[in-house]
Amino acid sequence: MKTDKTRQAENEEAESQDTQEIPGMNLDNNYSAKKPLLPEGTEKLQKEMEKTKKEFDKIKALVVKKYPFIQAISILAPQAAKLFIEDELGEGVPQEELQKLLKKNHIYIIVPEEKFKEIPKIKKELISEIDKIKKEVWIYVKTPVDIWESALDSKFELVSAIGMSYPLHDTGILESLRVAEIHKALVLQKFDKYVVSYVIAGSMVRGDTVKESDVDVFIIINDTDVKRMPRLELKERLRGMIHQYIGEATALAGVKKNILNVQVYLLTDFWESVKDAHPVMFTFIRDGIPLYDKGTFLPWKALLKMGRLKPSPEAIDMFMSMGDKTVKRAKTALLDILVHDIYWSITTPSQALLMLYGLAPPTPKQTAADMKKIFVDKEKMLEKKYITILENIIQAYKDFEHEKLKEISGAELDKMLADTESYLKRLEELRKQIEKRTQEKTIEQINKDVFNLLEAILGKKAQKELVSSFEALVKKGKFTQNHLRILNDVIHTKTEFKKGSLDSRKVDEARKNASILINDLIDYSQRSEFMSMEKRRMIVRYKEGDKHFNAEVLHCNGASFLIYPSNTPSGSVIKKITNKIEDSSMKEVTEFLNHQKNSKSVEINPRIFELVKRELGDFEIIL
Repeated sequence: MKTDKTRQAENEEAESQDTQEIPGMNLDNNYSAKKPLLPEGTEKLQKEMEKTKKEFDKIKALVVKKYPFIQAISILAPQAAKLFIEDELGEGVPQEELQKLLKKNHIYIIVPEEKFKEIPKIKKELISEIDKIKKEVWIYVKTPVDIWESALDSKFELVSAIGMSYPLHDTGILESLRVAEIHKALVLQKFDKYVVSYVIAGSMVRGDTVKESDVDVFIIINDTDVKRMPRLELKERLRGMIHQYIGEATALAGVKKNILNVQVYLLTDFWESVKDAHPVMFTFIRDGIPLYDKGTFLPWKALLKMGRLKPSPEAIDMFMSMGDKTVKRAKTALLDILVHDIYWSITTPSQALLMLYGLAPPTPKQTAADMKKIFVDKEKMLEKKYITILENIIQAYKDFEHEKLKEISGAELDKMLADTESYLKRLEELRKQIEKRTQEKTIEQINKDVFNLLEAILGKKAQKELVSSFEALVKKGKFTQNHLRILNDVIHTKTEFKKGSLDSRKVDEARKNASILINDLIDYSQRSEFMSMEKRRMIVRYKEGDKHFNAEVLHCNGASFLIYPSNTPSGSVIKKITNKIEDSSMKEVTEFLNHQKNSKSVEINPRIFELVKRELGDFEIIL
């Protein structure tokens, strides 16, 4: 019975199989096991090389030190030695001499093309140095051009052997060639029947390869047998499959930085482009070096060199028209920069600063007017020239919207960009100014609120006296030590801000702590007022007809107030009682009470009770 994992594995395998198949193409699905990718004996060679590594490293160090321009030094695989001997000496090498040469270590050295004339001298000196380690060594000193000429002569096995050689020193060319060769092998094992050409180009063939260089590769696939799939779908399917091998090739090559950049072309599309003399294809054919070719790419290259590849009249017209189209696209792109980049990059930050100031965000078109009103006219924080920049860009955007502005020159755009950069830089400074001013207002408000409350509780005093009086309340247990710490922090924060040594974080922290103190001061003040009011309040009960009513008597030093219900619009009658009784108001009551807040005792004139009796009649005091 199949488990869920088994079913999942089978489904994944089926899906993978499906992606590896193309209708009309006879592909090898077991490509990886068809033949070895690395030369036979590579592991053995590496083990042998480990034994003499020190000697070779010494030679490498001497050689590189003496000739720092050397691009690569490598050991050729033994099975490839015969190819290089015959290439160097010709195919008529006597068997005895050939066997003697095969027993040597074959060292391949690559020097820049400009050192071509010095190769005999370099080779002679190298042989002299290598003789010191008493090893049987055969040296090849070549330039990259020599390698590419071998490829152009269809000596693909020779080039492959160079790429798969054991590197002792490499500035990038061997790694690049190695990863390309392994990728080529993977592609050929899968698409052997259909690969027309595998071509390397870019920095590799230009002679400026470094370790960080990408490896540019072009692959041409014969699609003439594929009838059951649209060409676009076929191309995408091929690209997906071939790109899967990039990671595998990179891993097998043992490199990290040389990433393959692979382009896949269908043969029919490529022929069409060649027929129309497409510049990209001309460059590809001119500069490309085949690592594999079935007799298609090299003839193209020869025809191009002879001047036999010529564009059709239709192609000439098409390429000529591309100039006008490019100019139009360039003009459109310039306008697009103004519309979508410059305009929003300058209006949005302006809106943000207005919001920071405390205003609701205006519309983009209203932004310039608000920036001038607030920061130029009112606050004097911004120079007028920056408003002019903002206005000009907004106006240009309006002109574009109304189709008054249909194109913009590069010089005009450059000025706008420079103005925008200057404006945004100034906005950063303005932001700091606003934040500083906001912080200053915050600190001032905190200080004001705290000491106003302290004055309301402790009376109007100097700051030091208020702090001392508050300390006394702390000692009495009315407030905590934390309240005293917050009060001192409020004072300290204001001092530090004036010195300019306070950041926004500390200001925010001071604000949060101060809110705790303010809330507790308000609570204490309200409780004190209530208790003070209760000490001064007296409830009396009187009778009108058959009904009993309650009246309130508030005592203040110098006067008392009688408040009792009535049928008047206000619902109550307020009388002021001194030596006489007279009409009063709640406003007058409040004023008297405010003056009596800090009074510790209340003096009541006995005559008041006589006047209350005169007003209400007989009454009872309710405690």
